[in-house]
Amino acid sequence: MDLLRSLPLGLYLEQPRTWLHRLDPRVKLAWLMMFLLTPLLADLPWRFGLVLGLILLTISATIPLRVWRKQIGWLLLLCLLVCSITTLMPDGLAVSYQPRLPEQELTFTQAPTTPQEDSQPWYQPLIFWQGSEDNLSTPLPQPTTYQYVLFHRGPVRITRRSLELGLRLGTWLFTLIYGTTLYLLTTAPEEITVAIEVLLQPLKRWRIPITEVTLTLTLALRFMPLVLEEIQNLIRAIRTRAINWKKLGVRGAFQLWLMLADRLIENLFLRAEQVASAMTVRGFTSPNNHQVRWHQLRIRLMDQLALVLVVLVCGLRIWVGTLP
Repeated sequence: MDLLRSLPLGLYLEQPRTWLHRLDPRVKLAWLMMFLLTPLLADLPWRFGLVLGLILLTISATIPLRVWRKQIGWLLLLCLLVCSITTLMPDGLAVSYQPRLPEQELTFTQAPTTPQEDSQPWYQPLIFWQGSEDNLSTPLPQPTTYQYVLFHRGPVRITRRSLELGLRLGTWLFTLIYGTTLYLLTTAPEEITVAIEVLLQPLKRWRIPITEVTLTLTLALRFMPLVLEEIQNLIRAIRTRAINWKKLGVRGAFQLWLMLADRLIENLFLRAEQVASAMTVRGFTSPNNHQVRWHQLRIRLMDQLALVLVVLVCGLRIWVGTLP
């Protein structure tokens, strides 16, 4: 089991280098914000359009199938599971109101009313036609085929609102996770930090440590493969020892998992200490004194066209994608 290949979460795809890799990271960040913000208060066609757009974007970039096949499969399964659970859940909260008066006072204060047989109200003396009770109890014919409850059999009840909530939540979850993963897959961590540092330069007027924040983000992105590598090593160590989980029982298995978690945290702290020692040996004292430019940002013609397309998509979202 290779977690670094089966779960490419937060990893950068170096080869092959597609046209998404050649885009400016600031432009790709604008595209990512568009995918994350435009689904808010949007209708279902717009949300499905964003999901289809992400899939077409991946196919057009000629990203290898082995990279995103398992990932998009598990993500689709998760979204379908969330959509199904939300659809089957009740679409509202049934609130039972407590009466203002106790039941005994209600029985004494409210006198029973007896219906008057064949009595004609004094304020309608000219009406001589009165419908029977059977005619009043029959439902009126509906002018359309609209039904609020789409399916109801036993405890399973699916309404239009619950189905809409399930679809909205499933599409939003897919757009959130896959859009971010595609951005990290085609953008190096150094490019991300440089782009964020350039975009946050105006905040330095209020003495916000932008360089320190971007350095921390770079180290965090670089540390994610190390975490997956440590988890992979622990899984391989357990498999080689051929542990019989049935003989351990619940208590023994729980103690073993606690030992593994303790070992994982210890190894991660050891890796972090090694990174800190490597930075100290190289004379790194502060980010302001040791700024390293890994990537030079340049806006080219392709980036300008991508920015124009972002503006057009946002304008289209305001025009046709808003909920009624």
